[in-house]
Amino acid sequence: EPVEPEPDHTGGGKVHGFLHPRPIRRNMEKDMQKQLLAAGLLTIATQAMAETPVLTVLTYDSFTSEWGPGPAIEKAFEATCACDLQFVPAGDGAALLARIQLEGKASDADVVLGLDTSLTAAAAATQLFAPHGKNPALNLPIDYTDPLFLPFDWGWFAFVYDKTKLPEAPGSFEALAASDLKIVIQDPRSSTPGLGLLLWVKAAYGDKAAEIWKGLADNIVTVTPGWSEAYGLFLEGEADLVLSYTTSPAYHLIAESDDTKAAALFDEGHYMQIEVAGKLAASDQPELADKFLDFMLTDAFQSVIPQTNWMYPAVTPAAGLPDGFDTFRPAKSLLMTAEEAQTARDAALAEWQAALAR
Repeated sequence: EPVEPEPDHTGGGKVHGFLHPRPIRRNMEKDMQKQLLAAGLLTIATQAMAETPVLTVLTYDSFTSEWGPGPAIEKAFEATCACDLQFVPAGDGAALLARIQLEGKASDADVVLGLDTSLTAAAAATQLFAPHGKNPALNLPIDYTDPLFLPFDWGWFAFVYDKTKLPEAPGSFEALAASDLKIVIQDPRSSTPGLGLLLWVKAAYGDKAAEIWKGLADNIVTVTPGWSEAYGLFLEGEADLVLSYTTSPAYHLIAESDDTKAAALFDEGHYMQIEVAGKLAASDQPELADKFLDFMLTDAFQSVIPQTNWMYPAVTPAAGLPDGFDTFRPAKSLLMTAEEAQTARDAALAEWQAALAR
């Protein structure tokens, strides 16, 4: 007995328990057309992705964070390069070097951004970096040239304190060592600020550096793996001073409207950190890597640095520095050459370890 057709999700109807063949065929044809269209679009998208060059930049963790310079720089560079810029975080600056040494020519990175002058001699010794061939005009307190590595920012190391808790800060390492003040520092084996402190003491005191460390040993509350842990302990009130940068108070002033933080200025001068980038010789995007290094020294990149990386830009932006950024400027800058830093490192580390082991 005939029954009324019932609706079906395919658009056909059931009669006597059978599907009408024509609606099924039509819908199969439509489904096939949709599948072919989707496959075609996927192929086009895949081809487009394949044709978009990818530049891989290995850098330190904080550079790629949402509050770091990475996101803004990625957006600005991609607007000029018709490429996909990918920042790959790899720990601190010392970890960048260790990773490159481990991966060698097999590294997927095209550019390494975030080494500093205490590490560049060891990086050059890997023979993995290619000359950049550039001679830019830089705004640094000292003359700096390197055939393999280009600076993108710089700063002075300093001990930062809270003026409401410490009305008068020590004016030298000797005064700090003679005090009962508690400090937090970073491990020089894992942290570039920690290594910078070793070179700072060595550059300022030479053969007397071991004596300075003996005097400082009882001031040190703890040694942290990196900067963020140390600074966090300071903010929590676990120490009177923390090893950081002269620009750290600018962060509190500009970002938090807090003028209670200050940098202790030392009579012997302050050691500099110059952060650099270099192109890997094995890069499969050498022209794009060169374009990125050129872009790195433009206003679009450099203007991002002060209020995201909280360092001095290697080239002062056209708009200048933010108000309050240049409050704590040492009278004297200290910096070893890359070769001097590499030579001094082991002896300085041994002096530091011997003092803290007592």
